[in-house]
Amino acid sequence: MDKIISYIKASIEEMKKVTWPTKKETYNYTLLVIGISIALALFLGAVDYIFNYGLQSIITR
Repeated sequence: MDKIISYIKASIEEMKKVTWPTKKETYNYTLLVIGISIALALFLGAVDYIFNYGLQSIITR
């Protein structure tokens, strides 16, 4: 039981040392993740469309 209490106390002390992002940083990082996700989705969609078009042209010959 002493080990568990010691672990919890050490965890609380470590959490006090954490530098949390500001509200503005969190907002900016969220927008960045959303933007990258949309860009990646568009890129993969375009690649999929190109490969599908190429495969269909090979099959229909």
